Amino acid sequence: MITVVGEALIDLISSESGTYRSAPGGAPANTAVALARLGVESSLLARISSDRFGRQLRAYVGSRGVSTRDLVTAEQPTTLAIANLDETGHASYDFYVRGTADWQWRPEELPDPIADDVVALHVGSLAMAMEPGAAVIEEWVSRQRGRAVVSYDPNIRPALAGSPADARERVERQVALADVVKVSDEDVRWLFGHGSGADPTGPLLDVARSWLERGPVLVAVTCGGERTIVMVRGREDRPLSVVPAPVEVVDSVGAGDAFCAGLLDAFGQAKALGAGGRDRLAALTDAQLTVCVQHAHRVAAHTCRRVGADPGELDLPPLEL
Repeated sequence: MITVVGEALIDLISSESGTYRSAPGGAPANTAVALARLGVESSLLARISSDRFGRQLRAYVGSRGVSTRDLVTAEQPTTLAIANLDETGHASYDFYVRGTADWQWRPEELPDPIADDVVALHVGSLAMAMEPGAAVIEEWVSRQRGRAVVSYDPNIRPALAGSPADARERVERQVALADVVKVSDEDVRWLFGHGSGADPTGPLLDVARSWLERGPVLVAVTCGGERTIVMVRGREDRPLSVVPAPVEVVDSVGAGDAFCAGLLDAFGQAKALGAGGRDRLAALTDAQLTVCVQHAHRVAAHTCRRVGADPGELDLPPLEL
């Protein structure tokens, strides 16, 4: 079981006609659904409102095969995200978050310790940024280390992140809790103020190296449709660069979340999750890591070809590792 921790919200997505359609979303919910679409046992640990949108979210994740055993029913309203798509399908967001269900975690609502069948925890996004719940989740994650592989995606939302300096302090503290970090190049540049420059890759590599020193064994930096850079502890001098196949993007909403699901699925197929997974992740060869990242690219591509964050039915062959 892979447990994804965080928000489940409603996306209101703009259309060319100027109208909006509602769709279940939230990066953690998207990742949990993509895992289930891959045939991976996944659960979503989230606070779900008892309002109409909350009932829609609960029905949605359950109908996609995600275990609802860890959902917490909350009295607060559902969070709303307004997604505006540009001509390339890239999304920007505005949020209605004040007093909503996702950020009101109490320690007694979190399973401590996690269930014996959980091989990985995937955390990050707004649930690790919005107080008062973020501090509760962060402390809880720190107590689960060693029981399962911890995967972290900061998934920065600048409108809610505060200043880059404040966000950077929080993100680097949370990076230290993780075994695996996935981060986009956009997030790195926002956090650290790096422009594209003459050498756009250099600053990304510098951040990956510094984060490995904080605790993770693997950092993956996604660079949109160009490539993904992977750096492993002990091999900092020879990072991998994996280029995805071209894809015609209809809608980029959820692409990064699908990538996370594909990467975790691949690590599971490589027997690199569960207690002791850190050592097995560090032992993966460059060839094996390339296969894992290519798999994550394929899952993300499925999402990009469709409207919405649900990648749809995924019938991908087992990986040859």
